[in-house]
Amino acid sequence: MRVREPVVAGQFYPQEEARCAGDLATLLADATAGLDRGAYLYGGLVPHAGWMCSGRVAARAFAALAQVRHPAVIVLFGGVHRSRGREAAVFADGRWETPIGPANIDHRLAERILGQSNLLIDDPYAHELEHSLEVQVPFLLHLFPEATFVPIMVPPSERATEVGQAVGRTLEAYQYDALVVGTTDLTHYGPNYGLVSHGVGKEGNHWAKEQNDRRFVELVCSMDADGLVPEALTNRNACSSGAAAATVATVAHLGAKRGVLLEHTTSSEVLGDRFPGECNDSVGYAGIVFA
Repeated sequence: MRVREPVVAGQFYPQEEARCAGDLATLLADATAGLDRGAYLYGGLVPHAGWMCSGRVAARAFAALAQVRHPAVIVLFGGVHRSRGREAAVFADGRWETPIGPANIDHRLAERILGQSNLLIDDPYAHELEHSLEVQVPFLLHLFPEATFVPIMVPPSERATEVGQAVGRTLEAYQYDALVVGTTDLTHYGPNYGLVSHGVGKEGNHWAKEQNDRRFVELVCSMDADGLVPEALTNRNACSSGAAAATVATVAHLGAKRGVLLEHTTSSEVLGDRFPGECNDSVGYAGIVFA
């Protein structure tokens, strides 16, 4: 059996079981407060930084999903921060270990997805050092302990939408009760990211959030899957646009009509509340659900 061990536990989120479970409970309790029960939701798009920075935003989307869904399986689309080729990489069988227990792969669904398109390959080694998927799995295990999952890394190529459509066809054809979750962070702005086109500090960070991030968020909410990768490659406003495009394409195939923005913030805003002083670098985070 293939087993993926955590690689960013202790860095992006707690490594100890009790602390990890406690942080999850706190984040989700805060996210649930005042959250209205909405319509049927097909999935969501969440950020993937350390929980200290983006956990609140991710938790709000996960809490909204858990209010209305109890899926049998979760398809999880992640980014490709270390390139391994043009195909989407599926971790097709086995389990992922987390501080709060194992999350099991749905091997049969993975096989069926792989059979739909040559744009996806079974490549567990691609997942070894990728953090964007890992930081979501404890949330999913905590909220949906009976669900299996299929993790897929999607590169930012023009074929990302086709990957999502292939997954959507598979879920529809075999009538899976599936939740679809994708992840991306937004604009990485500031000297450390080599992007200072609109100044350093508050002025530049404001532009990154209110203008650059917004263009990408609006495309997601309008379900423009084909526009997401070109937008991000041109304006550097998403680090995992392939995952976002695949997510939008999948939920659109399943029947979603719109994305609903639940929260949009930045690392400079979150950290500024805890560590007073101007932040010269900033990363955008959005939590979106699809109805």
